[in-house]
Amino acid sequence: MIPTTYILLLSALIFTIGAVGVLVRRNALIIFMSIEMMLNSVNLTLIAAANQWGNLTGQIFVFIVIAVAAVEVAVGLAIIMAIVRHKDTTNIDEVHLLKG
Repeated sequence: MIPTTYILLLSALIFTIGAVGVLVRRNALIIFMSIEMMLNSVNLTLIAAANQWGNLTGQIFVFIVIAVAAVEVAVGLAIIMAIVRHKDTTNIDEVHLLKG
């Protein structure tokens, strides 16, 4: 059995990679993939905590996070496709469509 500490360290590493991807990259698709990595690291943490304490509450929250991630992907990709059709770019520095 893998110790919970190792799983939490892996989760922290994945979250850090995702956070760096959100902060550094300028491509909207890469940013969405980085956000998904961050959500998956949270899922890994919840599963590790549920396993450590022998409670299923963490696994229930994982289903909620997966549902939120699916909605985020559906809405986010629809917005990105609309912007790409209008501006022909996925670079977030070049997109000014949402400014009022």
